[in-house]
Amino acid sequence: MAFTPKQMSLIVATFGVLSFIFGVIAENKKPPSGTPITGKGVVICKYPSDPTVVLGYLSFAFLVVSSVTGFLSLFYPYKGKSIPQAALFQNTSFLVFFNIALGTAGLAAALLLWPTIVEQGHLSKNVHHNLETTCPTAKTGLLGGGAFVSLDSALFWLVALMLADNAREDYFDEIGIDGKSSYDSVLAS
Repeated sequence: MAFTPKQMSLIVATFGVLSFIFGVIAENKKPPSGTPITGKGVVICKYPSDPTVVLGYLSFAFLVVSSVTGFLSLFYPYKGKSIPQAALFQNTSFLVFFNIALGTAGLAAALLLWPTIVEQGHLSKNVHHNLETTCPTAKTGLLGGGAFVSLDSALFWLVALMLADNAREDYFDEIGIDGKSSYDSVLAS
C-alpha cells in the first residue's frame, strides 16, 4: 500500500496525541507517597494500586511509534519517487526542524522513562532498612512534562514533514519530468 504525506501526518499526529494523553493520565494517577508500615527493623512501604507504570510505558511506546513514523515519513518515496537526502538537507528550515524534532523526541523519552522506571523501582523494592523512610514516589511533574514534550515532538515531526514535502516538490520541479534538469525558464543574457 502506498502512503501519502497526509496519511503519514495523521499517523504521526495520532500516536503523538495518544502519547500525550497517556502521559498526562499517568501523572494524574501517580500517588503522592506510600504508607510506611513499621516492622522488626524494617519499614515496608505499601503503595495504593495505580496504573502509573503501565501508562508511563504506554506513553513512551506511542512516542517511539510517532517518532519513528515521523522520521521514516520524511524519506519515504511517495508516488514511487525518492529524492536524495542531500536535497532535503540543503533546505535550512527542514534541517532546523528535523534536528528540533530529534531533540524533543529524545528529551520526551527521557522525561517519560525516568519517572516510570523510578516508580517501578519503588513499587518492587518496598522493604527499607532505614526506619526514617517516608515511602517516596517518582518525582512529581516529570511525566506530565514528558507528555507535553512528546506532543511537541509530534508537532515538530509534522512541520518537518511539510518542509520535506515542499523540498520534494521543488526538487522534482527543478529536474523536470524526465529526470533531466530543465532550465527553460532561465534567461541567458
